[in-house]
Amino acid sequence: MKHLAMLLMAILILSCAGTKDLKTPRPEITTKEQWGGKEHFADMPEHSISHITIHHGGVELKADKDPQQYMRNLQRFSMEEKKWMDIPYHYTIDLTGKIYECRPIQYPGDTNTEYDPTGHALINVAGNYEIQKISEAQLKSIIGLTAWLAEKYNVPIENIAGHKDYSKMTVCPGKDLYKYLEDGTIVKGVAKILAESETK
Repeated sequence: MKHLAMLLMAILILSCAGTKDLKTPRPEITTKEQWGGKEHFADMPEHSISHITIHHGGVELKADKDPQQYMRNLQRFSMEEKKWMDIPYHYTIDLTGKIYECRPIQYPGDTNTEYDPTGHALINVAGNYEIQKISEAQLKSIIGLTAWLAEKYNVPIENIAGHKDYSKMTVCPGKDLYKYLEDGTIVKGVAKILAESETK
């Protein structure tokens, strides 16, 4: 009886160790079903997230463009023209700061450059930030989403970076977005959210 009790206790401890209650609030994310995307799972190796990497779309996005149509066009281009399994990013943020679900995060992203995105959670900000300006709403969403992902996947803040930090072939995520990585605004914002979440 004593051995049975000890076995049950060990199972309970192990099961508790395998779960993690996130303290960082999950941002509101528009699902693929909501934006009219195709759900697709590939026969390809999965990966474990260790980095969070920020991108821009690289194409100027006008304010009057329907963001859901943009998402559908991006998925169609990615799958039909590029022959990728899905949109190359895991999340996209539109001009208003709204977040959209893209490729299932258990699969590595894709890239036109020489770096290997395996292990990276890829956040795309729609637009071209070599010529466009990041809004407060977008910056808030970048920080909130990054903080949530950082806690969920135990990503250290020093592993939050931009695409150009891993590739010499690109200016992505564009100078106006990259400056918030360069001056520490994004990382400090993430650290602040994580610290505040710990006290709750």
